[in-house]
Amino acid sequence: MALSHSILATLVGRGKSLSGYDLAKEFNSSVGFYWKTTHQQIYRELARLEKEGMVTSEIIKQKDRPDKKIYSITESGMKHLVEWIAEPSMPTPIKEDMLVKMYVGFLVPKEILIKELEQLKKLHEEKLNLFREYEKIYFSDIKSLPLKGKYRYLNLRTGINFEIFHIKWCEEAIEFLKNEFE
Repeated sequence: MALSHSILATLVGRGKSLSGYDLAKEFNSSVGFYWKTTHQQIYRELARLEKEGMVTSEIIKQKDRPDKKIYSITESGMKHLVEWIAEPSMPTPIKEDMLVKMYVGFLVPKEILIKELEQLKKLHEEKLNLFREYEKIYFSDIKSLPLKGKYRYLNLRTGINFEIFHIKWCEEAIEFLKNEFE
């Protein structure tokens, strides 16, 4: 998946034109849970997408603030996104700092890694709690959700299971480090 797909998906998902700034904010509360990017990357990609005819932009004049440029997906961009959805997906390689640290963990006292794992576990617990709160607030009645909501619910369930897995792995690794090296 490329950043371009995430941008196009966000524009479609919101169902309205967005500025680069609003797009970046939307990333933080939607696709940002599984695709990280910076504001600079978003603006660069929007310029490229506009050059390729996948999005169009409109300048909105504002009083007391700089003009705002808002972006909309074009028919070509929508076609590109639909074609991409139909392509087979490949598993994404794991990119996890903690796994690299574990690979060479023998270089430091195990207490350093245990402390790191405890902190990582706490972060995953916080995100799990956030996802469960979202589930209560936005997905309490799955059967009555519109079609778009049902697909988003599947993404949320993936996030919940992802966090549960990581919490369990942290607990397992902590237990292993505490007991296997004595």
